[in-house]
Amino acid sequence: MLDTHTHAWGAASDEHPWVNGPILDLVDGFDVHTVYTADRLLADMDRNGVDEAVVVGYPICDWTDNWYTMRAAAEYDRLYGIVMLDPFADDAADQLRRCMDTDGVLGFRLGAACPYDQMWETFDPSVTWLRDAIAETEFWEAAVQTDATVQILCDHSQLDQALELVDAYPELTFLFDHFAHAGPETPTDEGTFAQFADLAAYDGVAVKVSEIPHMSDSQFPYDDMHDHVRWFLDTFGRERVIWGSDFPNVSDVATYPESYNWLRHVDSVSAKDCEWITGESFRRHVGLD
Repeated sequence: MLDTHTHAWGAASDEHPWVNGPILDLVDGFDVHTVYTADRLLADMDRNGVDEAVVVGYPICDWTDNWYTMRAAAEYDRLYGIVMLDPFADDAADQLRRCMDTDGVLGFRLGAACPYDQMWETFDPSVTWLRDAIAETEFWEAAVQTDATVQILCDHSQLDQALELVDAYPELTFLFDHFAHAGPETPTDEGTFAQFADLAAYDGVAVKVSEIPHMSDSQFPYDDMHDHVRWFLDTFGRERVIWGSDFPNVSDVATYPESYNWLRHVDSVSAKDCEWITGESFRRHVGLD
């Protein structure tokens, strides 16, 4: 089992201060230690039969301070890393190359659902800077050259912007997080969410059934989101549907076992489907096999 969406972070220090107030408020509500290190993550993985995990950059420090994510990926054979980068920075391409030179770093994440001037502090689906980022060709050329995976958190109402990006750089590998913030009331076959069908036409696009305890309005096994899972499977095939827990971000409402055992309760999802969704799909999609 490979958990494609976890977080870990180190203690605050003079060199790496904790500066993100909204994240600090969230951490206080987690059912884990406030300083959730890679060692603590690995211990939770061992208790729950999770073999490997991807540590996604956690913006408790400045959001482009990737020190802990890079260290975790480099030091632990069972952990990979996804960093966070500013594509508009003057040295963005060089930063990307440096990160991708680190063992275990697979790519970077863009917070397209966040206002650019409040990155990872709040969400606003009306922002459009992802469309502007398409023009940062030097950055995207570096992404192609380093074979960086592009992980995107956007709202389903922003999928038109994401489609423009994928169309501009179809040779890249893309992952879309957290059901694109769709909730149970979001229709799958019409409106903004249905644009995932257009994205499915690109072989380099996969979707993540991640953070489901927060997307759902119900308790485990979150059956009000199961139609969205089935639609993803019908649209992308199990080879491009990928599970991630978002642990410990979901620890305010769910246990680690609840964050993956819900899959077994989705009607028409077979045990073989679950094997793919919880490991093989990601490996193949990002080229780990």
